[in-house]
Amino acid sequence: MSRKKQFKAESKRLLDLMIHSIYTHKEIFLRELISNASDAIDKLYYRALSENLQDVNKEELAIELELDKENRTITIRDNGIGMDKSELEENLGTIAKSGSLAFKEKLAQEEGKSDDDVDIIGQFGVGFYSAFMVANQVEVTSKKYGETTAYRWRSNASDGYTIDEAEKDHHGTEIVLYLKDNSDEEDYDQYLSQYEIEGLIKKYSDYIRYPIRMDIEEQRKIETENEEEAENQEPQYETVVETRTLNSMVPLWKRPKKDITKEEYDEFYKAKFDDFQAPQKVIHTSVEGTVAFDALLFIPSKAPYNYYSQDYERGLQLYSRGVFIMDKAEELIPEYFRFVKGLVDSQDLSLNISREMLQHDRQLKVIASRIEKKVKSELVLMLKNDREEYEKFWNNFGLQIKFGVYNNYGMDKDKLMDLLMFYSSKEQKLVTLDEYVNRMEEGQNSIYFMSGESIDKIDKLPQCALVKEKGYEILYLVDNIDEFVMQTLGTYKEKKFKNISQGDLDLASEEEKQKLAEKAEANKSLLEALKEALGDEVKEVKISSRLVDDPVCLSTEEGLSFEMEKVLSAMPEGNPYGMKAPRILEINPSHEIFKTLQKVYENNPDSVKDYADLLLQQALLIEGFPIDDPMEFSRKVCAFMVKAGI
Repeated sequence: MSRKKQFKAESKRLLDLMIHSIYTHKEIFLRELISNASDAIDKLYYRALSENLQDVNKEELAIELELDKENRTITIRDNGIGMDKSELEENLGTIAKSGSLAFKEKLAQEEGKSDDDVDIIGQFGVGFYSAFMVANQVEVTSKKYGETTAYRWRSNASDGYTIDEAEKDHHGTEIVLYLKDNSDEEDYDQYLSQYEIEGLIKKYSDYIRYPIRMDIEEQRKIETENEEEAENQEPQYETVVETRTLNSMVPLWKRPKKDITKEEYDEFYKAKFDDFQAPQKVIHTSVEGTVAFDALLFIPSKAPYNYYSQDYERGLQLYSRGVFIMDKAEELIPEYFRFVKGLVDSQDLSLNISREMLQHDRQLKVIASRIEKKVKSELVLMLKNDREEYEKFWNNFGLQIKFGVYNNYGMDKDKLMDLLMFYSSKEQKLVTLDEYVNRMEEGQNSIYFMSGESIDKIDKLPQCALVKEKGYEILYLVDNIDEFVMQTLGTYKEKKFKNISQGDLDLASEEEKQKLAEKAEANKSLLEALKEALGDEVKEVKISSRLVDDPVCLSTEEGLSFEMEKVLSAMPEGNPYGMKAPRILEINPSHEIFKTLQKVYENNPDSVKDYADLLLQQALLIEGFPIDDPMEFSRKVCAFMVKAGI
């Protein structure tokens, strides 16, 4: 009778903690056990190479799974190096003892290599105990390569373990999990479903380098030779069992780029990231050096339906030596490139003990920085070499780049400003800031822009006419964030951004300025009367230097613009501080309405009040602001129409 032994070095409480607390999802157990099996085969493979072992057929190295629904067991077999009694004792009897890590260090030392040159998945030694998350008893039968005796390790976790001699024909290890009974909280029967197991292999272990095989049972229709007889009979089915390889083994990102077709990239992306459309851009890169990694990144052809919602999670899939670790590693991609989907596979990442989470360390930051630079450089190349494709990208994700400029107090603006695009009044298409600056008029010191609801509406705004007449290009801004972006940038290549509805445009000649000043002085009392009539609704009424054909417009001072005010007012909590751009009513001195105002004021100064109110309401409507009393506005317009018809 075998003697029961207690686990070394750690208490039962620690074992219980590992079983119930280290891993977020119970399904991880399969990943850990398969990774261990892969390690064991690796060890034999390395030994066969170094010692030229003729009886190790590298083509036959594999992992096998077996499901037994009747006895509620899962079996994982490998034909790797195996363990003798002392190794079972050392590796499974001592929690957090990693045979893989020790093997890796020893091999590296013997061959004069760095640890990184030896690719072994498991390094922590606790993965095996994840089996107890789903099993109330675990049996490990192992026979070391070159030995004649096999041994069986058996434990129910809480009551120690036993090791006995056992029968086993070939070297390797067989692990049998006796599943726990179902409870209200957990369904352990799901792990006896071949469909569930296939899914877990695909999710976590698809790129293990050795085949993972399992007998798959399915129903097939029995074909009848007599077609007429087949038509008159109910279809008959038979149960067929065939052994299938569940993993693809060689990761796409590990293959040479020249050997991968566009169709393979597209199909991989669609299957991996649940998109029915092929990606717009594939970025496949391998980096060597202090931190080595492979990355396979994709820019989608369309923004996901929930892309700009709080439900959308950014992040890249993380693999360590082909083993899936995490689905959304947001640390690997900056927020402004959150549209990028893909994965990173590195053997240099420092993972925590459960291999589920990343330690925030230098290696992670190095990888993230390299990925960020790679994505940026690919976008710059697309902008330079394939304008049509870049504009397609911009229409999908340009708003995200703008958010990136504005967020974090503009810390990332220098990285992103060359990617920005805006619609141009001169080119009548999207242009970059660099293109705008390179064709600026001689003596032009500002980059002019105007905001509005749409390109069409901005183009008709009164404030645009003079700037276009002078031959200057205007950028039309239609997204809520645009003016905040301009304010964050401040300048581009030493040229200031200038909102043409704010402040003095300084476009008039000295002679024109003199005439306007004289006209303002001559009509000072009229302007004061208009201001008095409007009270606090406007800060000032003045002669306009920016109008060409239109009678009136609103302008404001530098700082908060009308468009910013609208954005703040549209926020869910409303304009938080009641911030409002001061309104300046500008009147065109060359328009017939100004001559009418002069006559009205000369004949009856008090009647100018109604004109002042109508002009302000008209200017508010042009600017896209609601008017306080539409009915009163309509009544006054009708009254003026009747008066004009007399």
